[in-house]
Amino acid sequence: MLTEFNKIHCPYCGEKIEIFIDSSIDEQSYIEDCSVCCRPIELTVVIVDDEASIFARRDDR
Repeated sequence: MLTEFNKIHCPYCGEKIEIFIDSSIDEQSYIEDCSVCCRPIELTVVIVDDEASIFARRDDR
């Protein structure tokens, strides 16, 4: 299993936070709380050629 930390901006408070990615899974979606404002962030991660594309959006629809 390949794991790494990546930084994103919280879609609520705008702070830069670190998230943990399991790069052995090509596509994944999950909810993770912001470590600053504690709001739920909907994360979608796609791995292509060992590069992670991370999409973070609010989960308050």
